[in-house]
This record gives sequence, C-alpha cells and structure tokens, in this order.
Amino acid sequence: MRYHAAKKYAVRILPILFWLGVWQLVSMGVGQPILLVSPLTALVTLLRLMGTRDFYLSIALSFGRILLGFSLAACAGVLLGALAFRFVALKTLLSPLVSAIKATPVASFVILALVWLNSANLSIFTAFLMVLPVLYGHTMAGLNSADPKLLEMTKAFGIGHFKTVRAVYIPALYPYFLTGCHLALGICWKAGIAAEVIGQPAASIGDKLYRAKLFLATDELFAWTLAIIILSVLFEKVVVCCVQAILKKFRENST
Repeated sequence: MRYHAAKKYAVRILPILFWLGVWQLVSMGVGQPILLVSPLTALVTLLRLMGTRDFYLSIALSFGRILLGFSLAACAGVLLGALAFRFVALKTLLSPLVSAIKATPVASFVILALVWLNSANLSIFTAFLMVLPVLYGHTMAGLNSADPKLLEMTKAFGIGHFKTVRAVYIPALYPYFLTGCHLALGICWKAGIAAEVIGQPAASIGDKLYRAKLFLATDELFAWTLAIIILSVLFEKVVVCCVQAILKKFRENST
C-alpha cells in the first residue's frame, strides 16, 4: 500500500521537478534576471510577498470576485440550460448568443465591459461570460442523457414532475455538470485575471502583475504567476468539492 502511494506521488512530482530543472537551465543560459529569473528566485520573492498584508488582500479581492462570477454563471447556466431543454424555442433563441459568447476573445469582452462597468467588476463579468456557455451546454447534455426507460416508468406509475426531476434528471445531470465545472473553473480563473490586468482594479492580482511588468520587476512577475498557478489549483479543488457535496446531497435526497 505504501509502495503504491509513494509511486502515485512520484508520478505527480517528478514531471514538476523536471520542468523546474528545465526552467533553471534556461535561466542560467539566459543569464539575465531581468528577462528570466530562476525558480528559486521566484519562490523566495513569493515567500517575501506572502509576508505582506497586500498579498492576502489582493488574493481575497480577486478570488472573491472570480468566485462570484463563477457562482452567478453556474446558477444562470443551469437555469437557462434546463429551460432550453424544456422549451425548444428558447434553445433556438439562445443558440446564436451562446455561440457568439464562446467565439469572442476575452480581450474584446474586457474592453467592451470597460465602457459599461467600473474596473472592479470586470473580473466578475468576464468570469460569468466564460463559464455561462460551458455550464449551459453541459446542463442540456446531462438532461438529454436521462434514461428514457426510467422516464417512461415515472409516467406509467404517475410519478410527479418534481420527483422525476430528483430521481431521474439530477442523477443524469451530475457527471456532466461536474465535468463542466472542471472545464469552466480553469477558464474563468485565467479570464478573470486577464481582465484585471487590462482593467487594473486597485489591489487586485492583475494590478500587481501589471505593475511588476511596468517596473521590470521580473522576480515579482514570476512570483505572482506562481501564486496564480497555486491559487488556480486550490480554486478548482475547493469549488469542485463544494459542488460534489451539494450534488451528493441532492442525489441522496432523491433516493
């Protein structure tokens, strides 16, 4: 058992160590910290930043805004997906809008949003738009995957619509929605940070990135990038665990 656990961790850690080694070699080859710092320098700078109050304020602001955008999009995506599944006319009506949102670059959304919104709300708006089409599509796919035999049985036994939703549609939706969350989380986090870099809301992660680039503080630029990567992983794990817990509760109540 211990051997398998050690092997499992080794499979995960060794590729990371390999690419850190490549980073170190390239950094040594370039020989100019202003262009490319070493992994150790980036880590030391990150630890230094973690000793400041501004670091945690920036994380809290960016994390909270992007999480809010994701949550709003998840609710809207499920609601619109369910309605589009129920009403074909609505699905037809929403189809070009969803396709347009999926095809439009993040930068275009951000620049347009700057006309309508203040910079503090950019990451919320951008995360919302990036997540909405993904969860909308996965919601419809999940509902369409419901077992037709089970649906026929609920009709034959006169089971009400609400109980049919709980017993048939929600279990069918579960794996699709979870997969959609996995896909959407990474997209919305990157899009939200990109929106902050363009809009530069005060004290945000995007603002810190832009300032590091502006003042050629390459060590801070890489340190914040490391922080974004770590936060992205944590963001995905936290949200997915919450979604799993909520959906599990629904599934248990439906049985």
